[in-house]
Amino acid sequence: MPWPSERDSDVFDLIEREVTRQNEGLQLIASENFTSPQVMDAVGSVLTNKYSEGYPAKRYYGGNEFVDEVEDLARDRVCALFGADHANVQPHSGANANLGVYLALLDPGATVLGLSLDHGGHLTHGSPVNISGRFYDFVSYGVTPGDERIDLDQLRDLALEHRPAMIVSGATAYPRSIDPAPIREICDEVGALFMFDAAHIAGLIAGGAHPSPVPYADVVTFTTHKTLRGPRGGCILSRSEHAAAIDKAVFPGLQGGPLEHVVAGKAVAFREAATPEFRDYAHQIVANARAIADALSADGCRLVSGGTDNHLVLLDLRSISENLTGKEAQVALDAAGITLNKNTVPDDPRSPFVTSGLRIGTPSVTTQGMEEPEMLQIAELMMRVLRSPADATTIDEVRSEVRTLCGKFPVY
Repeated sequence: MPWPSERDSDVFDLIEREVTRQNEGLQLIASENFTSPQVMDAVGSVLTNKYSEGYPAKRYYGGNEFVDEVEDLARDRVCALFGADHANVQPHSGANANLGVYLALLDPGATVLGLSLDHGGHLTHGSPVNISGRFYDFVSYGVTPGDERIDLDQLRDLALEHRPAMIVSGATAYPRSIDPAPIREICDEVGALFMFDAAHIAGLIAGGAHPSPVPYADVVTFTTHKTLRGPRGGCILSRSEHAAAIDKAVFPGLQGGPLEHVVAGKAVAFREAATPEFRDYAHQIVANARAIADALSADGCRLVSGGTDNHLVLLDLRSISENLTGKEAQVALDAAGITLNKNTVPDDPRSPFVTSGLRIGTPSVTTQGMEEPEMLQIAELMMRVLRSPADATTIDEVRSEVRTLCGKFPVY
């Protein structure tokens, strides 16, 4: 059968419009990044044609000799990058990576401690609307009311009370470093497994800009996009004694055929993350986040925990206006070419669909080459919109300035 000769303009015109959106706007969503052209080449390769259920040298189909080498390359590279015993690079997402660990190491109904969603945790850390909260008995810990850091005293008390099978660390909206050492001590005290979800900070860990949980945790999961700057997907690192159980849980327990074109993109990203240039990049992400945090704080904004140690800033909009919601702010900023997301703040009185906060991330703009001076400009542009979210003239003016700024730092 000949390939269709007519271009699918409906789809490809939309792709071109998305390229324009990414090039002309500020991408400040903390869980997004721009991949390299080599990563995109790998993900768009002929590996998408190959079925490869199983693992290297243990496939259910023939013709996997090159696919096996690609997956082995990805596994070897990521183990070397993070100093891990074993890696499974097949999870389609971070959520699947987390579920694969639960399936491998927990019985249904097992008790697990995880960070509360409204204090910065993730859906897969026990939300009742997620499979993690439906199949396992999650107990939530949180941050302190004062400094809004993870409350290790509460975590220990809950661990002693509930004797969980596992403690999950890591977050999706927590602007501070997470020290794995004291959590390991609590796990050892109660006989719990320690899983660290490094989805947001994997690139910072690889670049030495965040403490590594790998020497402390039984299992580390992460996404390969976000700060790691690879294709969308997940990965599981584990100690050798858990390797067989985790591999069996991912396939055949949870997923079918792996996406080997995405695995190839992961392999490329792991190589890129092992370079000195990436180390500089990871540290610049943090420097940029701190620059935005300092600028917003100097302008009278309240930041959750008072600042940031990583790639994100969590802004409490009530310090600008009691009536300004995250939903309203996100829409106004998006209209001005500044893309980010509404987010709950600790003990938020508003629902997750409305929220009192905004989450601001610096991975994408750092990939573009922006540094501290541009962060000050971005903070100023944001504040103009947040102080007048319904003013069409202000939004139009800011959008024009955003387009000019992004024109100096083209992506693709």
